[in-house]
Amino acid sequence: MAHPLDLALVANLIGEPTRAGMLSRLLEGPARTAGELAREVGISPQTASGHLARLLEGGLVRVEVQGRHRYYRLAGPDVARALEALSLLTPTRAAPAVRVPSPLRFARTCYDHLAGQLGVDLADALERRGYLEASEETWVLTPTGERFITRLGVEAGPLSRGRRAFARRCLDWSERRAHVGGALGAALAERLFTLRWVARRPEGRGVRLTVEGRRGFEKELGLSWP
Repeated sequence: MAHPLDLALVANLIGEPTRAGMLSRLLEGPARTAGELAREVGISPQTASGHLARLLEGGLVRVEVQGRHRYYRLAGPDVARALEALSLLTPTRAAPAVRVPSPLRFARTCYDHLAGQLGVDLADALERRGYLEASEETWVLTPTGERFITRLGVEAGPLSRGRRAFARRCLDWSERRAHVGGALGAALAERLFTLRWVARRPEGRGVRLTVEGRRGFEKELGLSWP
């Protein structure tokens, strides 16, 4: 269990409004430069650099250097999951309710796996068909489920041997139901992008359902949307 002082340090890093805004932008997925983050949260580049230095020191973000540019992104799925979980605790009485655009509510990425209505409907269908069995915080892939994802083009073996949780029940902040996170969620999302069942929207972490996806989801899982 983390030491209370360590928790306080992390809470302080996330709780400062400007840094919280920067982390929220990075949660959308694409890496950003310090200048881009500065413009998006309305601060000077120098101030942004100071905040990013603290987030780097605290292990909440990482930086990648490409030529003359430095790109920042979240340090990993654990950070993304923590930020998503904290969004569920936001008191609605303290500020006007945030209106989530319909496309983003329908489908988006939660760091590296699918979320929104599409994500939770996918999880429900996998469980309903007996491909996944739920426990309190995770799913177990059944033998039937393993055959299904293999046919889809996802190999379960390498995923289960990794250090990352295999199939986490990730609570969706807009749907208040679980979508599939962990290594399996990431692999399924990657495969569905490759199959062109879903495609990324030009900006942010929005995802759109394609014609191929409508056919594939209905044929394989009995899922359809208006």
